[in-house]
Amino acid sequence: MNLIRSFLFAPANQPDRLKKFLRIAADCFVIDLEDGTPEAEKEAARAALPEIVAYLRQESLKGLLFVRVNEPRSPHLKADLRAAFAADIDGIVVPKIEELDELQPIASALTMAQLGSARELSIIGGIESMRGVINALELARVANLSALYFGAEDYITDIDGRRTVEGHEVLYARSQTVLAAKAAGIQALDQAVVEIRDEQRYRDCGAQGRNLGYGGKICLLPRQVEMANELFSPAASDIERSRRLIAASEAASLEGQGAIEFEGRMVDGPLLKRAQSIVAFADRLAATK
Repeated sequence: MNLIRSFLFAPANQPDRLKKFLRIAADCFVIDLEDGTPEAEKEAARAALPEIVAYLRQESLKGLLFVRVNEPRSPHLKADLRAAFAADIDGIVVPKIEELDELQPIASALTMAQLGSARELSIIGGIESMRGVINALELARVANLSALYFGAEDYITDIDGRRTVEGHEVLYARSQTVLAAKAAGIQALDQAVVEIRDEQRYRDCGAQGRNLGYGGKICLLPRQVEMANELFSPAASDIERSRRLIAASEAASLEGQGAIEFEGRMVDGPLLKRAQSIVAFADRLAATK
């Protein structure tokens, strides 16, 4: 699946907001049938889903297009899946995943839907509860899962905690989610920032998430998309330095050297791998433009 730096949600019952996707440079767009759509409007939103998806495809939407269904324990799930798989999407977002026996039937249904789709469908799962965090390592290995995201607000509500600016109260769960995703070889998408007008808060939270190993972030506004794309892309200076480091390491290797001094730092295997990862990411990003 394509790299996801920015993961933008909009309610399924607001077609005007969904049409604005066409003017936004997000890597992945999500039509939200879950929290973003009021209970009384879910049925109508499902019925309208094929039309809005067809419109976005016709207008050449850039980026992946997913539908967030309701959680596995919801009475809306089956109807959501039918509506989502009838539309021309890239996959589904399943929130609040907790147990293998809940997620595996959804993955199987997606496999069946794949047979009638011209696209490669996948699932992005949400770790948003105590049980989700506890079972994250198992959940991340389910077939057809391409990414996990961490939902801090639902998680802290589930454990009856309190949210703080520092975020220490969710650090363990946030770390467990990225660890599970990376161990399974899938993408990890960082928590939302609900203070939607506080750009510095978003930048600080995004930088912390990137330091933890996340590769992208939930976005609630177009401006957050711009910041996420910047925060989760390597800086040009980092890319150039990484290329120089790789070249210096290759030259040293020909002379039988392992660890080398490079621009004032001792460089060995881990730092070389990091540089190679940065260059590979930059090359993949360039290929998608």
